[in-house]
Amino acid sequence: MRSAAKLSYAQAQAAIDGQADDTTGPLVDDVLKPLYAAYACVKTARDARQPLDLNLPERKILLKADGTVDRVIVPPRLDAHRLIEEFMILANVAAAETLEAKRTPLVYRVHDGPTLEKLSALRTFLQTLDIALPKSDTVRPSTFNRILERVEGTDTAPLVNQVILRSQSQAEYAAENYGHFGLNLRRYAHFTSPIRRYADLIVHRGLVASLGFGADGLPPETTIEQLGEVAAAISVTERRAMAAERETVDRLIAHHLADQIGAVFAARISGATRAGLFVALEETGADGFIPASTLGQDYYRYDEARQALVGDRTGEMHRIGDRVEVRLVEAAPVAGALRFELMTEGAYPGGKRGAGAPRGAPKRSPKGGASRPERAGSRKATPRNKGRKT
Repeated sequence: MRSAAKLSYAQAQAAIDGQADDTTGPLVDDVLKPLYAAYACVKTARDARQPLDLNLPERKILLKADGTVDRVIVPPRLDAHRLIEEFMILANVAAAETLEAKRTPLVYRVHDGPTLEKLSALRTFLQTLDIALPKSDTVRPSTFNRILERVEGTDTAPLVNQVILRSQSQAEYAAENYGHFGLNLRRYAHFTSPIRRYADLIVHRGLVASLGFGADGLPPETTIEQLGEVAAAISVTERRAMAAERETVDRLIAHHLADQIGAVFAARISGATRAGLFVALEETGADGFIPASTLGQDYYRYDEARQALVGDRTGEMHRIGDRVEVRLVEAAPVAGALRFELMTEGAYPGGKRGAGAPRGAPKRSPKGGASRPERAGSRKATPRNKGRKT
């Protein structure tokens, strides 16, 4: 590999946007412009392929020198990021196609389509928004993209993006290829990160052996059955690593907020269960829990179709995606758990809405109401699916 310069994403993007510096200036015409022209061609092909196009901003935690949280940001999504992403996808496809042509066993990155059960639940939910999902046993990523385009820029867009994400299967590694639904690709393997992912190293060793690049390739006696066992093991390891990452973030954020008990935050409802509501703070993305028993005097039932808790007597509804204000009641840094109380009213029958009016002191629901979870704010109960990877 030859590197013309060690540029950051922001630096490369600034140069192509006409703000070159001493390092990027000499590279604009001969390197960056041809690179971005190639990306324009690749993007045209991507748009025609129509992979699943979810809009889920990723937050990044910035730490202080002592390892505590400084602030949480949402980095801008630049064409420089998309450029690298698309070229990496092409490299992964090329690796899989090359090994298939050489009849060399490999580990694929695969992603199955949504199950019939999840499609049925999604269809029922979308009907509550007057959005139709075709009644078919098979869907394509473009099916979801049309729905996402319809709600783009509306208040329901974050909600629909989250619910569609949760309807998807989880990507995994396998020696048998059944394609990648999310990327809408027939064959796909992980190739671009052999120093941090074992699946990529296997693919590299397969290429070394099949193309005669040296003695460090896969042994010729390697079988699909052996690679299947390896693929299953690294899929489990990946999920464990993702869970550890989420728990680490939860603990950092809980420690960061531990001295802000009583503070009020803007949030969105990110999940609903019989036990209560999950919320995500808009500024930091921190996740927390609101027990159903603290919502008020009414008895709240979980409405799966609407992904909401609905009061029996008043009909007051708290739904995934709703913007709310919450007060921090408890922070447990070791557990990475946050507990809140809801400060705003929900929606009411007939379209009447509380317009964000303060709820006042919360009251417990009647005896027999929804129970608290085993541990308020426990991440084990969280229904979110953040961090899914391709």
